[in-house]
Amino acid sequence: MLRLLKVLFFLVLLGFLGLVGYAYLGDLPPVQADLSQPLTLDVD
Repeated sequence: MLRLLKVLFFLVLLGFLGLVGYAYLGDLPPVQADLSQPLTLDVD
């Protein structure tokens, strides 16, 4: 039982380190585009 807990702890730790590494090293720039939309104002 203790061996299973060690393996589970190791997998959780490995997953956490992978997530932190992806957050810091993952290159995911946002997609940017110009947006132009006509606007009509109802001013009386």
